[in-house]
Amino acid sequence: MLNKKLTLFFSFTLFAAFAMAQEVDLEKMVDENAPKVDTRVSATFKGTKIIKSQSPETVKKGNLDFRVGHRFGNIGTGSGGGGHTLYGLDNSEDIRISFDYGITDNITIGIARNKRMENIDGTFKWRLIQQTTDNKKPFSLVLYTNAALTPMREADFYLGVDSTVVRKFAHRMAYNTQLIIARKFHWRFSWELIASYQHRNFVKAYINPANNAMDENGIFSAGTAFRFMFTKRFGIVVDYLHNFSAFRTGNTDIEYRNPLGLGIEIETGGHVFSLNFTNARGIIENDFIPNTNDDWLQGGFKFGFNISRMFTVVKPKK
Repeated sequence: MLNKKLTLFFSFTLFAAFAMAQEVDLEKMVDENAPKVDTRVSATFKGTKIIKSQSPETVKKGNLDFRVGHRFGNIGTGSGGGGHTLYGLDNSEDIRISFDYGITDNITIGIARNKRMENIDGTFKWRLIQQTTDNKKPFSLVLYTNAALTPMREADFYLGVDSTVVRKFAHRMAYNTQLIIARKFHWRFSWELIASYQHRNFVKAYINPANNAMDENGIFSAGTAFRFMFTKRFGIVVDYLHNFSAFRTGNTDIEYRNPLGLGIEIETGGHVFSLNFTNARGIIENDFIPNTNDDWLQGGFKFGFNISRMFTVVKPKK
């Protein structure tokens, strides 16, 4: 009788172990075949640019972002604007036409032409980390860099420079590198921090009379930007960059200001419109970081806009 009970016990144990193993295998098969949930956070900002600053967004693989940026003249009469220039609309400070292509979902390359200084620039943007909804990756991290070449006439480029200075092609190059940390806290609110380094191969030998500081080839900057959405398609954006430059601090001969922008974003189908006001004349970092002179309090802010249209060049494989 005892042997029968032991036999039944061991048989039941083996059966239960087998059933549990089969259940584990079935669960594993279900997990493998189940579609993976995409936890990546998208649309931290509506476009790849906010106003002046870069956003953490990249162009999707195989897509081409055609973008036009326009910056008009100063609005306030204290800075040359007013009714006689239709509050700056008669003037055009800068125009930028750019093409940005998605090599992968996280890597974008671009090329553009700018009115100011006739700059031709190439850009590279790499999203190293993308925020996820489960907070395993609580923020997005982006590396952005560009290189700009100005083909201005030599007489204009070296205007005011001593004739003994050796002219070099390399003088015409300027570079900018940025590290961007961004987080989407809610569909209504996104925020980012920017660390930036600007390098110009050639600067004119100006001196700040307040502290005898020379103009720098390299400028470090720190900035921030945020977006607040009122609806799914309409919101406000703000961006600001602070330059750490002894030459620009308290300069009484040439007044410099830190670039500040305010604007609204409107999404309509495949278009994203950004209507904004900023004291920066230039549109690209290589220009507005070292060369912003206008003061908001003196009416030195300009109306501008960015228009983006996305095209699919290579359709993703299903």
